[in-house]
Parts: sequence; C-alpha cells; structure tokens
Amino acid sequence: MDPSVLGVRLASSAIAPLIRQLFVREGPGAGLVDRPVRLSSYFSLRGERRTLTPTQVRGLALRLVRGAVASPGERPFPADEENAVVDALTRTLCALGDLDMDDVQAVRLGHRELARTLYARAAADGPAPDHELSADASVFLTSAVEWASLHILQFFTQRSTFVARTLVDQSRAQSEMIAKLDELITRAPRPDARRASFERRYRAQLAAKHGKLTIYGIDLTSTPGVWPLDVAYLSLMYTEEADEHPTRGTRPGTGGPGTEESPGRFVPAHTTTHLADQVLALHPRVLLRGVAGSGKTTLVQWLAVSATRAAPDGPLGHLHGLIPFVLPLRTLTRHGERLPGPERFLEAAGSPLAGAQPDGWADHVLTAGRGLVLVDGIDEVPAPERDRARTWLADLIAAYPGNRWLVTSRPSAVRERWLADDGFAELTLSPMNAADVASFIHRWHSAARSGAAEPHLALLDGYERQLLTAVRTKPDLGRLATNPLMCGLICALHRDRHGYLPHGRRELYEAALAMLLSRRDRERDIPGGTGAELRQEPQTQLLQRLAYWLIRNGRTEMDRDRAEAVIGEALPAMPEAAAIGDARTVFAHLLLRSGLLLEPSPGAVTFVHRTFQDYLGARAAVEAWDIGLLTGHAADDQWEDVIRMAIAHARPRERAELLDGMLSAGDALPEGRERNRVHLMSGACLEHATELDPAVRARVAERVNALIPPPNPGAARELATVGPLVLDLLPGPGEYGEHESRMAVITATRVQSDAAIPFLARYADTPYLSVRSQLAWSWFRFDTARYAEEVIAELDPEGLFISVSNEAELRALGELGGRPLVQLWGAIEPSVIAEYVSRYRPKELTFDTPARTRPPWKLLQSLDELERLSLWHLNSTVSSDDWRELEKIPCLTELGVDARQLPTMAETLTLPELTDLVLLVAGPTGPIDVSAFPDRFPRLSLLTIHPMGPADVPLLGLDRLPESLEVIQESRS
Repeated sequence: MDPSVLGVRLASSAIAPLIRQLFVREGPGAGLVDRPVRLSSYFSLRGERRTLTPTQVRGLALRLVRGAVASPGERPFPADEENAVVDALTRTLCALGDLDMDDVQAVRLGHRELARTLYARAAADGPAPDHELSADASVFLTSAVEWASLHILQFFTQRSTFVARTLVDQSRAQSEMIAKLDELITRAPRPDARRASFERRYRAQLAAKHGKLTIYGIDLTSTPGVWPLDVAYLSLMYTEEADEHPTRGTRPGTGGPGTEESPGRFVPAHTTTHLADQVLALHPRVLLRGVAGSGKTTLVQWLAVSATRAAPDGPLGHLHGLIPFVLPLRTLTRHGERLPGPERFLEAAGSPLAGAQPDGWADHVLTAGRGLVLVDGIDEVPAPERDRARTWLADLIAAYPGNRWLVTSRPSAVRERWLADDGFAELTLSPMNAADVASFIHRWHSAARSGAAEPHLALLDGYERQLLTAVRTKPDLGRLATNPLMCGLICALHRDRHGYLPHGRRELYEAALAMLLSRRDRERDIPGGTGAELRQEPQTQLLQRLAYWLIRNGRTEMDRDRAEAVIGEALPAMPEAAAIGDARTVFAHLLLRSGLLLEPSPGAVTFVHRTFQDYLGARAAVEAWDIGLLTGHAADDQWEDVIRMAIAHARPRERAELLDGMLSAGDALPEGRERNRVHLMSGACLEHATELDPAVRARVAERVNALIPPPNPGAARELATVGPLVLDLLPGPGEYGEHESRMAVITATRVQSDAAIPFLARYADTPYLSVRSQLAWSWFRFDTARYAEEVIAELDPEGLFISVSNEAELRALGELGGRPLVQLWGAIEPSVIAEYVSRYRPKELTFDTPARTRPPWKLLQSLDELERLSLWHLNSTVSSDDWRELEKIPCLTELGVDARQLPTMAETLTLPELTDLVLLVAGPTGPIDVSAFPDRFPRLSLLTIHPMGPADVPLLGLDRLPESLEVIQESRS
C-alpha cells in the first residue's frame, strides 16, 4: 500500500468536523488588533475556555483513523498498529495548544510547514510521535497531519476575526486550493484505488471475453452459434493416479495366477476422479494433459470466468479474490520473441486493457499471491522451444511462489514429471464417458430447439433420440464421440444430413468441411463476405496451404500478414479465388465465412481446432508429396494425425512409398519407445489404407507382429508407453489364446488414458480366469464409476476376486449388488468395510490392507456363508480375542494369514472345520514349527507356505504331521 496520498480516506467531510471541535467558536466582526494572537487563544484544549480534553481529542483521532481504515481499498497500515497511530495523531494535534505564532505567520507557513512545526513541537516533549510505528503507519501519520493542517489554516480564514480582516485574499486563495485539491484527489486516486478500479474493469472484460463458448456446427439455420459459457459448459473430469510403490512378494488369494503383478505386489496406488474445475482446490500447481478437443481451453475459460465471480463459501471458493491471467502460448510465441514477464502478460495475450493497467499492477497481484495463471497449450509451442517455456515458468514460480498455476498440454507433448521439480501435480483430463456424451447431445439439441421454428421441434426431438441410440450401439461412432469438439460435429452433421452419419474419421472431417465451407451459408442465404461466392474446393486449397505452413513451422498460430502472403502466392494459379479480389480480400472472406479460421487477437490467425489444421495440412503434404518431411516426423506424436490423414488422402502408390519410408525410418532408430512408436504408427495407418500393395502391407504386419501381442508382462508395460495409439493395434478377444489375451489386457491397462476402457470392456466376457483377474485388479487405474459400469459389471464372478483399493470402489461394487469374492487392498475405513460385508455377505474375503485398517472382527463371525478368509500384512495388534472371533464363523474352511501372527494365532485359534491353511512369510524369519497345527486344525489337509523371497523357509515338526496333511512351499521371488 502507498499511503502517501490520503485523499480517498481523509476526505474533507471527515477532517472538517474534527477541526471545528478543536477550535473555540467566536462571534462575527473584524476585531482589529495590534498584537500577535496565540494559537492557543483559538484552541479549546488550554486557556480559560476549555471545551475539549486530550481524551476527547483522542476520540476524534480514533474516529478519523477508523474512517480511513474502513474506506475502500487496502489497509493503510497493519491492523495491530491502529491504537499506536491514534495515540501519535492525538499527541501531534494536542501540540496546537503550545504553539506561539501570529496567525498570519501560520497561514503563510502553508499546511506542510505547519504540519512539520506541529510534529516538531510534539516531539520536543518526548519521543517522536511515530517512533514505534512501521513505515506504512508513519507515512499514514504524516499524511493525516498534513491534511489536518490544511483544514486548520482554512479554519483560521473562516473563524479568526483578526485573519478575517487582514487576510481576505489569502482566505479566498486557500479555499480555492482546498477545492482544487479535493477535486484532484477525486480524479487521481491513490495507487491502490487505481488498481482496484482497474481490476474491476479487467474482471468485467475477462468475463465478457471468456464467458461465451462456440459450439461448432450449431449455427445452422436460425440457431445461435455462441452459447453463454455457464449454459454450455459440460462438467469435465480429471483423473489422478497415485505413485506406485512396488514391494517384494506376491498377492495370494487373487483367484488364479492371472494378475499382471504376480512377481510383485503394489501397495495402495489408485486412480481417483474429480471435477476438473476443482483441480486447483487440491493442487496449487497443475500440469493438465488432455487429447485434442478434450476441453482444455474450455476449462481455462471456465476457471477464468469463475474467478471473476466466485463466492468465498461456494463450490469454487478457492478461486475467490484471484486475478486470472489467461496466457495462450500459441499467441505468446507467435513471433518467436521471449516469453513475457508479468508486466507484459496482458499485452502479449492481446488484452485491450493492456495500456490501461497501472504501473506495477501485475507484480503487485502476483507478489500478494492473488494470481491465477492459466498457461494454455504447451504442446502448441514448437518442440525445440518447450525447454525455454519450462525455464520461463520456473523463473516465474520462483519469483512469485504463492499463486495458483494451471498448465495444459496434449498428453505426449512433454515427458512425464516435466514440471515435477517445480511442484506441479500431473493430471489427465478424462474423455467423455457415456453419460457425458448423452448430456452433451441433449444440451446441443436443446440449444438448437431454442431457435427453431415450430415445425422443426418434433424433428429435432427425433434426431436427438436417434443419435443417442446410435452412439450407444455403434462402436465406431462411440469411439469418435470422446470430446466436446467431435460431439458437436457429430450432432451438427447428424442434423444436417437428416439422421445419416458418415463412417470413419476422414469421412467425418470431409462432411464437416462440406457443411462449414458451403452448405452453411447457402442454407442461411448468406453471401460471402465480399458479396461473391467461393466454392468449397478453392476454399479448401487455400486453407490447406495455411494449415501446411503452420505444420511445417511447428505452429498453431500465424500473423495475419503471413497468412495473406501465403494466400497471395497461391492466387495466380487460382483465378476463381483471384476474381474475388487481392490476398487481403480473399483472406477476409475465409476468415468471415469459412467457419474454420479464428482471429484470437488483432493480427493473429489460427484454426478453430488443431484437428482441422492437421487434416488439411495432411492433404497439402500429399499434394506436395513431401515424403521426407512426413517420414522424418513419424516418431513425433504431434504429427500422428497428420500422418494418418496423409495415408487416407494418398493414392495407392503414394501410400506404399510413405509406409515404406516410415518402416525404414523406424528400422534406423535404436530399439526402444521411438522405434516401437514408428512401427506401430505404420500399423495404425493401415485402417486408412483402402488400397495398398500387398507386399507393403505384409512388411508393416511383420513389424507390428513383432511387438503385438507382447510376449511377457515386461514387454507389455514397455509397449504401453507408446500411448493410446497402441489400442488400435492390440488383438481383440477371440483372436489369440489365454496368454496373448492376458498380455493384450496388461498393455491396455497400463495405457494412461480412460480411452482404454472401451477396449478392455470387450474382454469382459472372456472365459479365461487369468484375463478376468487382470481386468478386476486394474480397476484402480481408471475412473471408478465408468470402469465399474463398463467392465466390472460385465465380468463373470465365478472364481474371480474383485480387487478393491478404496472406499469409492467398494461402494460402487455394492451398487452392482456386491460380489462373492472380494479382495480389499487399500486404506478403507473399517466402518465402510463393515457396511459392505454385512449387506452383501461375501463367500471369500481377503484383507491385504495397510496396518491402520482393521478387519471388522466381530462382524466376521456373523458371516455364515464365508468359506475363505485371508488376512495379509496385518499389524501386530491382532489380539487373542480377535482370533477367537474367527472360531464363530460356521463355514470357514480356508484361512490365509501372515506368518508374523503365528505366535498369537497358534496359541489361541482352534478351527475344527479348517482344511486349507496358507502362511505368507513377508520377510526374513526363523524356522516355523508346524507340529501343533494338526491339534488346532484336526481336518487340515493342505498347508501352503508362501515365502516372499527366493529361499525356502525352514519348517520344524514335519515328522510329526499326519500323512494326510500335504505341505507345499511356493517361493515367489
């Protein structure tokens, strides 16, 4: 706070009553005298006409200080100094009664000199009034005394009979000065007041700019193309996977050998799902990954707008009071210049208020920890420049640590833990699930109905029902409808084509281009922006030139001048486009009417979405036949869609040449992720190769078959690092036997994307227990509700343990009606466990939980259907009474326990019906005496020892066991 000017807080209306009470009122008259007049003769604290005591002056000072503190803006000084400031102001004003000077001299001194005189007089009687005050409070006191002195002089000119006669001119000048100063203060408020005023303007401008959302394709006929954001916004979700911490050993009791992690065990690591707009409530710094069209930019808009109006006690209360800075990196790096510091945030982002911000405002906001910094599109920075962007971020965070930061990126644009050293949590924006898609389709059609004529309402109702059925029943369409962009296009095309939808991505994009480039304006009876029409093909040719320039240069945004230059180079060969006008005119036509270009800031051009840029750029690459450029980027995930669409656009001979080039490029790479990615990319391209030389197809298949299906779990995990691309190539159920199917499922469960769920759901009805076990155990990696609905619900429960790692999963399992075999291996509250087992009464139950989670011992004895119970990794607090509860389970025939519990168990537990006993040896141990087991468990026929290391455990008393008791050691090193 800069309290050097106090006009806003110490207005004349506050000071004048104070001064009036300090001085004695006098009657009218000139009162000509010939001697000096003491100030004390006008002041009521001393002399024969005492009307105010020092205590009363302090009360007036208190009112003045509290009035200043209560005024709008920041506090002028810390709250704990309020009494000290009041005392200091009281001492200084009381000095008026001790000054001996002529009134004329006082007036001529001026208010600042009078204030200094008062201060010096007050200091003469003891320590300086502000000797115990902070710097801010001291500056406040100086300003308050100066302001009071100005009004004291004004009071002289109005009340003193001597001054009224001798200083009429000075009185008039003084009055004019005060009026002008009051007006100046009103016009030029304190710096913090200017900042507050600017922030109000800035918030309003942000809300207006980002408070609307374009739903592409909705703007057919008379329906609106832009919705209010709070109406259109779909509640996105994000997933967070905890770190895995492998420990030695196995996980007995999983219903078979089929789990991926049979050589080792993982302690609680699971995926949780949250509303994306709460992402900054749980983590102050977040790197949020999401595929193209998944809603990253929409989320940035939502957070920015929400921060401008969030209530402190509302669901977005963590955003209350924050100042958003929306920084689209494609705009900031358009010219290749250095990324901006805070003082240039608004200018670099193209804000119209950049020139109006007060000096130091952004620094002031960030230093106070009130910033909400939203950095959108790390993937839209060219790869060589991303490290520079990371350094820029790190420097900003080091300088302004107390703010909230969100950075968005495509999934593979930056490596894992790219910002971990700077304290960023790395989260993933979830694809739309079935409920999200249905909600989007309903909202889309509701918006369309809002502008439709009465005869079309019934048609729209029918289209909505038809499309909802189609996305549920047609797998290809369901795979396309995974993000808001594609859902919007599907809705628009379905309506535009009266219920018919094309198949495949290429056909969908072509149909979208036809709708946006020609049919939209024709059906709305809107001519081109120049008064002339331009057919779809020349528009496409020009747009693909712009797209290809962006792709070649690693950009998603370009200058308008550059765009016009690219178009100008093409016009001599395109007379139909040239007939409209020069390059500037043609560009204006495309910008206004194509529906594919945006001008996010003055002088900048970008495509409405990266998807269209990649599609059109691929077409241009094929026409130019830049095979070297395409194959040279085969390992770059940012070129994945470009290369796939290039294969779709190419003619058969061109396809063969491109795929051969990709295989050669992959063969030249060292073994590892990049080589695998190039080979798998060539395989993924086959779906777009309608016609292809059989020899080339065979070579592609050879490379892919060397990787898929993977031979073992280690290779499966390595293959999963390629990303969602691999899902298109993994074998489906029924194509291979049990081992290959399990490897395919392991790969898919390790792909860090909910896009794997539809693939895994296809395996849910497999007859192989090992595959179903892998599916059941992998629940923790995915969205809890969606995985439960699409996978867990479809698994045959016969012989299958369902692995539950958290309370949400256990509740979701209850909503499915429970399952007879359940393994609990996460930190779950005992009360939640008790509720589940009492309601669904499982037959087999495994506790493999952290030490703080205790089985509901007393409740277990009431489970009259419980046949098998395993208690792994329990802590040492299991008492004799706990073990005795197990004796009350009537049907318990199989028991698994941690060998560390043997001393207490062997002395306490007696189970006449037990036939199978499993001992888990979780660490180094001495010999185990098994001789007492036949007495405790007279029907025991099988004793299994599971050492968690490579060595067998020494067993004592084997010679005293009956021949009917078989002993097995299964070492799991």
